[in-house]
Amino acid sequence: MNIVVVGCGRVGSQLATLLSIEGHNVVVIDRDEDAFRRLGSTFNGVTIKGLGFDEDVLEEAGLRDADAFAAVTNLDNTNLMAAEVARKLFGVKHVVARLYNPVRERTYQQLNLDYVCGTTLV
Repeated sequence: MNIVVVGCGRVGSQLATLLSIEGHNVVVIDRDEDAFRRLGSTFNGVTIKGLGFDEDVLEEAGLRDADAFAAVTNLDNTNLMAAEVARKLFGVKHVVARLYNPVRERTYQQLNLDYVCGTTLV
């Protein structure tokens, strides 16, 4: 599968590395180039410096051909916006966003957006 991951913090880097090890084609986008250091030596995907909701950056990442998209930055609004761009503008079928603040959960639900909220899971 072709998968784009936005955010290369603890969650994003681990997700990208695991998907890469499983044999998927993974592209990771982060606005901080130093974040890519979190990717282990086993990561064999592509990294792109940029904003995860910027259409040009997403084009460069090959989002039009992506099977799945994960927005896992530490900013709820960034994740929401990136997920909506992936879903609505690029037509990605499998989109998931990370949600930090459960107060925003209703917004994600109203948009019919798949999300994971660690706070409510715990």
